[in-house]
Amino acid sequence: MKMKKTRYGVVTCFSMGFFVNAAQAASPPQVSVLYSGNLVAEPCTLLPENENVIVDFGSVVDKYLYLNHRTHGVPFQLNLTDCDLGLGKTLKVTFNGPESTALPGLLALSAESQASGIAIGMETEQGQPLPLNAASGKYPLQDGNTVIRLQAYVQGEPAAITDKTIGRGPFNAIATFNLEYE
Repeated sequence: MKMKKTRYGVVTCFSMGFFVNAAQAASPPQVSVLYSGNLVAEPCTLLPENENVIVDFGSVVDKYLYLNHRTHGVPFQLNLTDCDLGLGKTLKVTFNGPESTALPGLLALSAESQASGIAIGMETEQGQPLPLNAASGKYPLQDGNTVIRLQAYVQGEPAAITDKTIGRGPFNAIATFNLEYE
């Protein structure tokens, strides 16, 4: 599973046309260009190596899912540096992506996956669910560096477990995440 920080911005494009008559041809035309943007300060910096996080589940045995319905959580973390508590004291994380229809709140597999009947869940280090497309609870920021420890797991869909129809093969899923400071 890959995750990356998303940033929202606005790009404004202007179409400029100008006409030159014979009298103006002797002097070069003057064109005005308007640039705009929004410079902001974020309380922390996300390390570049955390902008694309890969969680490798290795080999997941279908018999294990039939018996236990889900795997143990595989840990991953987001490392934030240069945290300035004057700009924010807490952080919420929102994972966004296509939601499993059989397991609401969990991430659906990408279309190119060969495996089927499973979805990817995310949770806190303590095992509290982090539903997809919903903001997490607040994580306190530390002055300087802050580490957000999370886990991901594979869960079998109820019908696939009951009917023993989990499809084997490689799988992947992609979620993006937003960091919201308060």
